[in-house]
Amino acid sequence: MKLIFRYLKKYGGAVVLVIFIKLIGTMSELLLPYILEHIIDDIVPLNDLKRVLFWGVMMFAVAIFCRAFNVLANTRAINNAHQISYEVRQSLFEKTMNLTGEQFDAFSLPSLISRMTSDSYNVQSAVQQFQTLCVRAPILLVGGISVALVMDRELAMIMVCIMPVLVLIIIFISSRGIPMYAKVQEKLDTVVRIMRENITGIRVVKALSKEDYEIRRFRTANEEMKKTDVRAATIMAMPSPLMQMCLNMGLTLVVLIGASRVNQGLMKPGVILAFLTYFNMIAMGVMGLNRIFMTMSKASASADRIDAVLQAENKELLVEKGIEHTDSEEAVRFDHVSFAYGEGSDNSEDFAGETRENALQDISFVLKKGESLGIIGPTGSGKTTIINLMMRFYEADEGTVSVDGRPVSTYERRELRSKFGTVFQNDMIFQDTLKENIIFGRDMESDDITLAVKSAMADEFIDSLSEGLDHEAAIRGANLSGGQKQRILVSRALAARPEILILDDSSSALDYRTDAAMRNAIKENYPNATMVMIAQRVSSVMNMTNILVLDNGTCIGYGTHEELMEMCAPYRDICEIQMGAMQE
Repeated sequence: MKLIFRYLKKYGGAVVLVIFIKLIGTMSELLLPYILEHIIDDIVPLNDLKRVLFWGVMMFAVAIFCRAFNVLANTRAINNAHQISYEVRQSLFEKTMNLTGEQFDAFSLPSLISRMTSDSYNVQSAVQQFQTLCVRAPILLVGGISVALVMDRELAMIMVCIMPVLVLIIIFISSRGIPMYAKVQEKLDTVVRIMRENITGIRVVKALSKEDYEIRRFRTANEEMKKTDVRAATIMAMPSPLMQMCLNMGLTLVVLIGASRVNQGLMKPGVILAFLTYFNMIAMGVMGLNRIFMTMSKASASADRIDAVLQAENKELLVEKGIEHTDSEEAVRFDHVSFAYGEGSDNSEDFAGETRENALQDISFVLKKGESLGIIGPTGSGKTTIINLMMRFYEADEGTVSVDGRPVSTYERRELRSKFGTVFQNDMIFQDTLKENIIFGRDMESDDITLAVKSAMADEFIDSLSEGLDHEAAIRGANLSGGQKQRILVSRALAARPEILILDDSSSALDYRTDAAMRNAIKENYPNATMVMIAQRVSSVMNMTNILVLDNGTCIGYGTHEELMEMCAPYRDICEIQMGAMQE
């Protein structure tokens, strides 16, 4: 709840104005039964039509006044709630963009999505009700009882005696229902995760005819969420009928005792009618409090989940100071680096689901400026992890990772990553033109874009499109082939003329001729760029300055292609298998 009150404090003036307007509107509403009682008991017996009409008009004016103020308060409350919800989502998105790899893995993508959608909506509802119902319900409750005590103390005591019972019901049941909503959101995370997996991998699901299997898997998660949600809603719905029963019993007593007192001449008829109206107001106040508890229960769990992300330490912005830097011929250095992913890691390439022992172990190499490094190894050997540490998506557990002669921990995030042009595995094509996918919001010269497209061999298919670079790519590049997407991604990486070019399995969808032509074009057009290429094909890395061979997170070979053919049996086996297949 700290999150909600933090934003309410930020918009203190607007919130206080809504509360003040709502206060006036609700207080005016409390006058209506009192005026009605005055008309029935004091004005009607006088048989003065003008006075009856006068007080009737007064009652109508008060009703219009209170409704107008309530509508104005509700409208402003909605605006404030939406503004706060907007800022919460914006802050959450900005924070998500700056999470470290470890933090992102810990929260998980499905959970971050549900926090930005479902949780932020719960916070919005709570903020709205805080400004309106949290004012209206207590005033109707306390104000109704107060006016009733003034009108007839004995009848009012019936209401006073019922109130503690109602409060105990709310407190008892809410204390058991509130923790349930945190579990509901956790179940929602699972549903979002399965939904995301299937939407992203729908072609694989269809290709393997696993639609029924995935439907059953989703149904299981959906049923778990439904059961948890129903259980929480059932618990939180229990106060309503219990309180309604207590209120009806009190209303019955008011009618019986009030009628008896009217017959005895101890009370006027208008008083009992006003009492019934006030009793309804008090009932509305009590039911409103119940709604507040239900909404706040959901919002409390959601706000805590959102705040956990917003309050996460900004580790990625921590920079070591006081270290002298000198010009270096080294582009990248790994000095006895070891690393393991934490629990909850979502890295499919590197040790997904493995224990912490299965990680990079004592990796060392030096890559000088202008040189090239090929990284090869089986799936899960740690190839992409090296890139993650190089760009400081994760912090090394042991050893030092340096770029341009400086430990990566001494760089500001933007300064470090501006040195890189990167194509990751399964990289993203956005729903936009091909040109905008290449530029990606950066300030670039048209000549740089043209050279990047030509070097990536993307001009071969772009020139065949009627719209050229203005061709609209579908979501995730669904209207492009695998090879076309990879060439657009390489164009994006080259367009900024990076100091270090990283290509992570970026040519797997290209034929050997196009792959070789692209590598030659990059070498010719970007001679000063240092290249790191991760590949499964030996043909893609065999001409690199050095090749790093990984297996299960350890270095089993490092050197040129010729050196590895002599001293690294696993590398030689890969070459013989692949080259033999090519010859066949």
